[in-house]
Amino acid sequence: MISFEMSSHQQQVKDVVHWFAENEMRPISMEADKMGRVPDDWLEKINQLGIQLSTSSFDGGEQKSEKKEKKRKSERQGNRLAVIASEELGWGDPAIALTLPGPGLGGPPVQSSGTPEQKERFLSIFSKDEPPRWGAYALTEPDAGSDVSGIRTTAKKVEGGYVLNGQKIFITNGARASWVVVFATVDRSLGRAGHRAFVVEKGTPGFRCTRLARKMGIRASETAELLFEDCFVPEENLLGGEAYYESRGSGPSGFQVAMKTFDNTRPIVASMAIGIARAAYEYTLDWVRREYPRHGRFYHRASEVLANAELDIEAARLLTWEAAWKADIGQPNAKEAAMCKAYSGKIALDVCAKCLELLGPAGLENHILEKLYRDAKIFDIFEGTNQIQHLVTARQLYEPHGVRV
Repeated sequence: MISFEMSSHQQQVKDVVHWFAENEMRPISMEADKMGRVPDDWLEKINQLGIQLSTSSFDGGEQKSEKKEKKRKSERQGNRLAVIASEELGWGDPAIALTLPGPGLGGPPVQSSGTPEQKERFLSIFSKDEPPRWGAYALTEPDAGSDVSGIRTTAKKVEGGYVLNGQKIFITNGARASWVVVFATVDRSLGRAGHRAFVVEKGTPGFRCTRLARKMGIRASETAELLFEDCFVPEENLLGGEAYYESRGSGPSGFQVAMKTFDNTRPIVASMAIGIARAAYEYTLDWVRREYPRHGRFYHRASEVLANAELDIEAARLLTWEAAWKADIGQPNAKEAAMCKAYSGKIALDVCAKCLELLGPAGLENHILEKLYRDAKIFDIFEGTNQIQHLVTARQLYEPHGVRV
């Protein structure tokens, strides 16, 4: 049974990351949002501290995977530590959190599906002894966002590897990444079974960034559009290797790599949304205690809004902890991951909106609450929209009983 109390180690992680968020992230938050980027000298300093946003960075690192495999699944807590830490990072600044050096969303598919050689080759570069480096994850396309099965980027088999052609959009850290996990299809007629995942390295001929997006929220994070034009990728960069796909016959293994990644990352994204909601709630609660008279309808209205906000935040956190816990003990968590992502994204936006309403003009014009509201919106969209999360949940409820959704 999942425990609702944090262990001493989990509490220590929470305290350390909160200190970091309060003392390192918050002071540069508004300026980074205004500039649309995180200062390079700050990133260099953070890289030296070895701070990353991933499950492996909180659970001892995946380079020691052989030793970790000997541990009982119940002993693992990388996902739980990641969601605890991610909430504090989201509280500090979600855009800066997404910009922290490390493998990012590209890490989970390499860790779960890569060969031992690929894990060593692509993950060992993320070290505090090295310059800041990033990984990225490229799945979304202009005509295939929520409907992942509709990807059009092609991978044509040639001697020694594959040639990729296509476009990817909304890729976090896509321009600065040392490598990007790219999903493409070897045969569109096969549907999901034709999907393959490749690691494409920066500087590969035919691979380039065409545009950096300007956004309403999380402005300090980099969001890129990537283009692949006759981009040759060697066979050893096919994630998992040829044998990985051959062993699965005609099954949709490339698609499964993408979905497994989401099962691990959606709780992390959900926890960041919870951090945004908590930041808005805590700021507004403090403001109401200082500014509102202790009587009258305005104070009672504020009390009702803030009580509901705390209820939503606590419920979202428990959903998220359950999804992370199931991932740590090796149980399927697709439904829980979808549920916590859907609920947390919704409550983040709702809580920020209600808090802005309470503060009125005092919460606008280059104010932290106004920024939190802008930042919150994307958490209802990326890593699968709210509607897609409900579809995933419905499939988990009905398809085991033979009902197609």
